[in-house]
Amino acid sequence: MAFIHTPNASANEKTTSMYASAEASYGYLPNMYRAFGYRPEVMENWGALLSSIRSHMSLRRYELVTLAAAKELKSSYCMLAHGSVLLREGFTSDGLTAVVNETERAPIDAGERAIMAFAAKVARDATSITQQDIDGLKKHGLSDADIFDVTAAAAA
Repeated sequence: MAFIHTPNASANEKTTSMYASAEASYGYLPNMYRAFGYRPEVMENWGALLSSIRSHMSLRRYELVTLAAAKELKSSYCMLAHGSVLLREGFTSDGLTAVVNETERAPIDAGERAIMAFAAKVARDATSITQQDIDGLKKHGLSDADIFDVTAAAAA
């Protein structure tokens, strides 16, 4: 929920269009779109940025990265949004809970664990990233471009 008053759907043509598009996609109007109601062009550009970032990695990786960053930032709204995608993509409720709680039962491999830990570190304090962090990801097969993509997704 936004702490500012958000525009209604008839505020202007761009807001009306953005709200209608979101409702068509989700079946309801997510609060995130309401918050962008004053600046639909910002939402459009934000969406383009996220789409560009997502286009270079699997949906699973993107959602795990953003879930880890959201958890680190204590954003229950974003955790719910990204967790919901993982559930639609085949995670069970128990599996997702294990991922969020970082248990050994989590249905992710060592590389995904490393990626999530890195994403959390980026969200917490990007200046704390070291060469050792990068080398750890490379041991799991990530290229420099992959590491950039994970970093961009965690920071967005």
